[in-house]
Amino acid sequence: MITKSAKINATSAKIQGQQTRGKTARNRLRQIDYITLRYDRHVLTRKDGLFAQAAWLDLGYGAEPFTTLETARRFRQAHRSLPVIGVEIAQDRVARALPYADDKTDFRLGGFNYPLHDGENIRAIRAFNVLRQYEEQAVLDAYDAMCQQLLPNGLLVEGTCHPFGQYSVTNMVRRVANKSDGHNGQHYWKIEAMVFAHRFKTAFSPSDFQTVLPKNLIHKVTPGHHIYDFFQDWKKQASLNSHLKTWGHRQWFVGTAKALAQDGYHIDCRKWWLRHGILIWRQ
Repeated sequence: MITKSAKINATSAKIQGQQTRGKTARNRLRQIDYITLRYDRHVLTRKDGLFAQAAWLDLGYGAEPFTTLETARRFRQAHRSLPVIGVEIAQDRVARALPYADDKTDFRLGGFNYPLHDGENIRAIRAFNVLRQYEEQAVLDAYDAMCQQLLPNGLLVEGTCHPFGQYSVTNMVRRVANKSDGHNGQHYWKIEAMVFAHRFKTAFSPSDFQTVLPKNLIHKVTPGHHIYDFFQDWKKQASLNSHLKTWGHRQWFVGTAKALAQDGYHIDCRKWWLRHGILIWRQ
């Protein structure tokens, strides 16, 4: 790993991506971290084979490195020696982050084609609030680039959240082992679940999630698309179960999620998820 006094590491290839606004409030991604830990703790803790020294990578951490450092502390409660790499496309942002680097934490200049040192491997990636400014085809290309260096069965956590983390929508993207898998044989990843999360600090409404949909879906909430039908059914169930608001928005959220499962959607209805405002829709 690069130390505090080391030079910024730059990839030899042309950096892929565009600079984001970079305005990320501290603790904005706290719920995303807890979801990741519970959704697939094994991918963060496993130490077999190439995963022995594999790092977690935070792509596009913003103008300051604080969300990367916060996540590193949370994940290291599960994996004490977890290597962490933060990647930004702007050199001044990397320069501001380098004073926080240590023997387990590194910050590098790069984009979706993030730079790795010889022998390094990546077990999981977070790319949050990064892709909304791109065209849809560019999003698919970004998934390709990010997953290309991700270990088989590794996880890409990509999505968008409210500016203060009140609610979010996340694509859980799995790097599959066989490159012929995926979309038309061109990709080697699959979106295995969508995660809708609400912190209940504000009133719950299914419509909130439409404002933070990942870019691959933001323009598809129109008739003829599956995500449109999903929201129509969610809103219908929210109306049919509105009496549950008497006991609070948490109970209302749980009730509508269970109703969606009864409608045939593959919803994870385990109590912990729903009680914490997290609806997992398996794809």
